[in-house]
Amino acid sequence: MKVALVSLNQSWEDKEANRLKVRNCFQTIAFRNMDLVIFPEMTLTGFTMNVKEHAEEAENSATIRFFTDCACQYGVYIGFGMILKAGIKAANHFIIVSPEGEMCADYIKIHPFSYAGEDRFYEKGKHLTSLEIQGVPIGLSICYDLRFPEIFQALSRTDKLILNIANWPERRVLHWKTLIQARAIENQVYFLGVNRIGKDGNGLKYENSSLIVSPEGEILSPESINEEIDIYEIDPALVDICRENFPVKNDRQVNFYKEIICN
Repeated sequence: MKVALVSLNQSWEDKEANRLKVRNCFQTIAFRNMDLVIFPEMTLTGFTMNVKEHAEEAENSATIRFFTDCACQYGVYIGFGMILKAGIKAANHFIIVSPEGEMCADYIKIHPFSYAGEDRFYEKGKHLTSLEIQGVPIGLSICYDLRFPEIFQALSRTDKLILNIANWPERRVLHWKTLIQARAIENQVYFLGVNRIGKDGNGLKYENSSLIVSPEGEILSPESINEEIDIYEIDPALVDICRENFPVKNDRQVNFYKEIICN
């Protein structure tokens, strides 16, 4: 499977500018036969609490329509983040669209980042979300979810790849890299983390830290097209090989975990 991670330098709360940047990215990789292209959290706005201005209605979303058009035009699956209205609040979504123009998956962030006040403006998700691309089961997560290992144990019961899109600031980037590597190792999956670069409207800086870690814990080396675009070739069959050779999950004591967590 050929995957592009796009560490977009997002223009703060400027959807039109970010659409242009996304278009430029696709023009750069147009003839590289990608299977999946993934962008950071809240792709066209950056990580904003300005939901009144930027949350869209799902039924008539210009952002969904834009990425669907890109998927059809370039014949590729696309993963992107956006804000949709959810009652009096909004919700932080990770959406996958197909080359046929269909929405394949729509995940809502389960763990809003209360440290930044995200929980005041965004409803929390209540469901895990997975999909299949080319027969490969893939699980979705967003940014701060990474700190909560329970959901990844659940996803990895079936999924071979787990994706996380983020706006994870430079000052905590060591946590980002370490947690992604840990989640890949403990779940024996490919873990794909897509972070932004640049500086946001709150003055937070972001370094180029998108990465893929193999089920054996190896940080893969990409073909770097430019500062924003890295291309990887991954073999999902390696997940089965790792799990057969070293069947860690067979020793999980699920009933015991339930007792100590619930009591």
